Amino acid sequence: MPIKLGLSLPQMKQFSLASDLVPAARAAEETGYESLWVFERSLYPTPMTQGLYGVPGLPWPDAYRSVADPLVTLAMAAAVTERARLGTSVLVAPYHVPFQLARWFSTLDAASGGRAVAGLGTGWSHDEYAAGSVAPFEKRGAVLDELLDVFAAVQGPDPVSYEGELSRIAPAEVGPKPVRPVPVYLAASGGPALRRLVDRADGWMPVGMTAEQLAGAWQGVKDLAAERGRTRPLDVCVRANVQYSQKPFEGEGRQPFQGSVAQIVEDVAAHAAIDGVGEILLDLCLSTRDGAELIDVSREVYAAVRAAGV
Repeated sequence: MPIKLGLSLPQMKQFSLASDLVPAARAAEETGYESLWVFERSLYPTPMTQGLYGVPGLPWPDAYRSVADPLVTLAMAAAVTERARLGTSVLVAPYHVPFQLARWFSTLDAASGGRAVAGLGTGWSHDEYAAGSVAPFEKRGAVLDELLDVFAAVQGPDPVSYEGELSRIAPAEVGPKPVRPVPVYLAASGGPALRRLVDRADGWMPVGMTAEQLAGAWQGVKDLAAERGRTRPLDVCVRANVQYSQKPFEGEGRQPFQGSVAQIVEDVAAHAAIDGVGEILLDLCLSTRDGAELIDVSREVYAAVRAAGV
């Protein structure tokens, strides 16, 4: 079967939420994209106090100076689409009250006819944690664990009850219920995060790397799942942070999903060939200037991928 393709929605500084989001969401679904995604950045430190992803000295993209709220953005997209799944890649779990976030996803799923996907992670920005988190950075793993517990409780049968460090739910009816339990995808790369992934998640959201690197990492996940007794399948949705250009990248040092449409298609094909990879999320937003260009490039890439038989 052809690889499923997803597309990131326009949230960043160069886009207009009022005029770009709705046309981009509608165009993506009409083109054939099977999922629409948002991400979370809540502030832009000035001056920079921590490098991007926690890497010392790595600058934050200028487009991160203004990123629209992911929950509002996704709800807007839900209202103007009918088929595409609606996911987060990713929400930083400790920035959200578990009970409220669980109810938000349940409501989105009920309103959209069962299209919500909860992609979650623990984040890395100390400034964002200081500005708005429910617990210190050091407790991020425990917060995510509790959030997953609350998700299961709230989306399960009534009466709902739960007793945790952050959440205390007295026996109560909590609705609306989702059409089905909202799938949880986790961004995990090692240690406790990988164990949480194989023990509790429905899917894995690795960031695009070389196909060889991804194949090796995926084999490690499968080995760990077998070791821990997981028997149900684990979805794999690869997040591809595309660096698109009209001209091919020449010379050495090309990164995955960097360069012309033909080079992007080449990387999509290589990742799609890995057994178990079912979906690739293309984030074209950092490479496009406005909503019109995002629509044009996303259509071109989609058509090229399908023409290549991927």
